[in-house]
Amino acid sequence: MPEAAAVARLRLIRTAQIGPVTYAQLISRFGDAEAAIAALPQLAARGGGKAPVVAPAALAERELAHVARLGGRHLFLGDPDYPALLAEIDDAPPALMLRGRAELMARTTIAMVGARNASAAACRFARQLAAELGRERVAVVSGLARGVDTAAHVGSLETGTIGVIAGGIDVVYPPENAELQERIATEGLLIAEQPPGTEPRARHFPYRNRIIAGLSLGTVVVEAAPKSGSLITARVAGELGREVMAVPGSPLDPRAQGCNGLIRDGATLVQSAADVLETVRPIDGRMVRSPGARFNGPPPEDASDAERRDVIDLLGPVPVAIDELIRQSGHAPAIVQTVLLELELAGRLERHAGGRVSLN
Repeated sequence: MPEAAAVARLRLIRTAQIGPVTYAQLISRFGDAEAAIAALPQLAARGGGKAPVVAPAALAERELAHVARLGGRHLFLGDPDYPALLAEIDDAPPALMLRGRAELMARTTIAMVGARNASAAACRFARQLAAELGRERVAVVSGLARGVDTAAHVGSLETGTIGVIAGGIDVVYPPENAELQERIATEGLLIAEQPPGTEPRARHFPYRNRIIAGLSLGTVVVEAAPKSGSLITARVAGELGREVMAVPGSPLDPRAQGCNGLIRDGATLVQSAADVLETVRPIDGRMVRSPGARFNGPPPEDASDAERRDVIDLLGPVPVAIDELIRQSGHAPAIVQTVLLELELAGRLERHAGGRVSLN
């Protein structure tokens, strides 16, 4: 991508009030970031507010240069080598920062996640399972956390591992994994969505988890307590239509309750790499749309004042599914999405998990 186009895209991405869904809609509608930026004032005015302040070009240029100095690069949604599986999800990251072997994303990819305070047995199993999958040319995806994540990366480091971090590409977390993170950046692939210099906060980890699940044909949970972050990743994988697999554990160990619960609720029980490969093989060769497909659909339609009022009247402080707005308003999905886009750019709309929205 030409540098000017990359700067314009990054300006749009780093602008407040423009999240992944809004970014994709703007590019789909206007074709490129420069045209989208020019249209922001008019769109926000229709939504009843002022346009967001667009990130300055100097900021985008500094970020691009900083990541390049680290030996990394930006990968934008719609680029030919953007991972197709990740591009399928509704809130696909508009930009990823990469360090390492980007070709690993083209392999069969399996996520492995689990408890940070994992047992020694669970860590040993995760390390062995990752090594076995690696010998089958599977790239193992995990989040560089303590415990199971670390074991999965260590087991697959020589064959192909992908580490997705919650903070900036230049930030080490947890500190004790500094050497491992650097090895992944040179021998495997390190991925970040947050801007360089971002220290990981609690709100960043769900974003990281959706990338882990989105990159992968399936997610294996090795050990997890109830209500853990690993179960959130598994839930996201299930919502995306990907395979959810779990390793059974002793009912006497609280750290096994999450996995046993997943199996009870329908997750595939796995005990070996062969089990994992057998589970994902039927979908491994499926056709996925190209990374640019979301930009090639019919452009959103302008809404009339009456259509805009119909949609706004259905909104309130309680989150509601977009599908429900379409059903109750009786308007075309493109019309409803246009109204929501205008409201979000005006700072009046908040998007929630599960495709729900509410008024601020």
